[in-house]
Amino acid sequence: MASEEWRGKVGRLDEAELAEFLAEPHIARLACLDDDGWPYVIPCWHEWDGTAFWVVPRHKSAWARYLATDPRCALTVDEDGRQRKVVARCRAVLVEEPNVGGRWVRVAERMSVRYLGENGPRYLAPTLDRPRWLFRLEPVSLRTWQGQDWASRYR
Repeated sequence: MASEEWRGKVGRLDEAELAEFLAEPHIARLACLDDDGWPYVIPCWHEWDGTAFWVVPRHKSAWARYLATDPRCALTVDEDGRQRKVVARCRAVLVEEPNVGGRWVRVAERMSVRYLGENGPRYLAPTLDRPRWLFRLEPVSLRTWQGQDWASRYR
């Protein structure tokens, strides 16, 4: 019988695997509803705190206004290779309206290092005088998967 090692670990991510995966610099895709009720999807940086996702939109980001108007949203984070993925339906909580120097700065600093490494602060610093929003995306449902196989419900 041929080895099935190429499939990797198959199934849901456990809590530690989820935390490890979401600590890596994978771009999220955030879906919200625009002013006409149509889906609007944007790639964005995110931070997972163990219970919720954090996003820091720029002041003039359309999607920030959409989240402030209708908090229903969804977020996916995935990768090639091990095929880890997270799919979450969330409710956006507006923590800060656009401002300079608010709580969003510490979140953005951590994200800049995670996504850009040691040059992250050099990227962020020149823009700290530009207002940003801060949202916490609280999962209503969260599904995870890893490996090269189908979930049993699809068989």
